[in-house]
Amino acid sequence: MPLQIEPCHDYEAMTAVWLASVRATHRFLSKKDIEFYHQRIPTLYMPHVDLYAIRDAHGECRAFIGLSPEMVEMLFVHPDDMGKGYGSRLLHFACEEKGIRRVDVNEQNGQALGFYLHHGFRVTGRDAKDGEGKPYPILHMMLEQA
Repeated sequence: MPLQIEPCHDYEAMTAVWLASVRATHRFLSKKDIEFYHQRIPTLYMPHVDLYAIRDAHGECRAFIGLSPEMVEMLFVHPDDMGKGYGSRLLHFACEEKGIRRVDVNEQNGQALGFYLHHGFRVTGRDAKDGEGKPYPILHMMLEQA
């Protein structure tokens, strides 16, 4: 069965995916900062993006992407489902069906950086701090045109 991508507004389920994913991949974040962002994800970030999810056969959210009109704002895959193509499918959806060409990624998240480089994105800029002013450098990336 092909991966179905559906609009999703289940902030609780997506926040659970976010938390599991961040704990598995964002080892550079302190526990205090994970909690800081965890509180903001469903209240300050998710309401401002278009959210799409991939669900499993039981209807549980396994991966999601959040899009603004211009960029991928968030893409998270549950760690149990990493390597299954969910992230690639969501990114392809964003680029091909929504025309998205930009993404920001934490510089310390080598796994995410490699993922976007593999999919044709290139670094176009860097900020020393993230959008909350914390010392987590952000790389700005753009999809190279074929």
